[in-house]
Amino acid sequence: MHWTRPARVALIALLGLGLLVPDRPGQVAPAAYVEAYPAMDARLRAAGPPYDGWVADGRRFLAFDPRGDGLVVEVLGDLATADRIAVLVPGAGSTLRDFDRGLGGVARCAPARQAAELYRAVRAAAPSARVAVLVWLGYDPPDTVPSAAGSAAARRGAAALRAELRELSVRRPEARITLVGHSYGALVVGLAARGAPAQVTDVVTLGGIGLGVDRAGDLGRVRVWAAEAPTDWIRRVPEARLVGLGHGLRPGDPAFGARSLPVSGVTGHDDYLVAGSTTTAAVASVVLGAASTLGATR
Repeated sequence: MHWTRPARVALIALLGLGLLVPDRPGQVAPAAYVEAYPAMDARLRAAGPPYDGWVADGRRFLAFDPRGDGLVVEVLGDLATADRIAVLVPGAGSTLRDFDRGLGGVARCAPARQAAELYRAVRAAAPSARVAVLVWLGYDPPDTVPSAAGSAAARRGAAALRAELRELSVRRPEARITLVGHSYGALVVGLAARGAPAQVTDVVTLGGIGLGVDRAGDLGRVRVWAAEAPTDWIRRVPEARLVGLGHGLRPGDPAFGARSLPVSGVTGHDDYLVAGSTTTAAVASVVLGAASTLGATR
């Protein structure tokens, strides 16, 4: 869909008048490391079903808060020994309630399941690699697509994520960290990457709405990768930014200058990290530092 200049101006006017509501204040997760596991286990048990079952299944968490839309940060793999760490940040509409089951009960949309697919892909590609994947719902995303036109939630999330990255850089100074953001989560990781520790080497966007910068090169030494399927509705979002609303060029726009990731077989906005997808395998390669020939800068 092509947005004319008048349509872009009209949308910005609606945003500016508050007819499309910007995101609201929300809680963020504190930085934590593996010492937090026992306390988080106790919180999940106290919260009852289904969360007590997560503990029984042996899952590990750096953060858990059931209040409001909820916060949760899950760890797949051994974070205490990992030298490759991926941090997956979900986007608008994500809540604790849908963390496992997916928005509307659609399993492939569940952040926990998407992270599990990425972790399996990394393990399949390099069985002996010391890898951890963090599913970082450590902020309160906007509830709707219109409210995602604002960046306040992303800024709060980025500040919390940057604190987490600093903690990881101290605990695992030799580790290489890849940030992966889906949709609005791309904006969170893009903002967090600015001023992040040197251990953050790559940013990956999946149907990303923006990175908070005008071009990939604005993130300096950090390599930027983008996957954007031809059928992803994110392509219809106007690329505008004005008075804190709108996010400028999408990372998937060739003019942005990100390295492209394969999307063959990916349909819509939510199918990037599914079993067997070319994008899942490509993101795993980025995490492992083996993606130098994957995509040219666009």
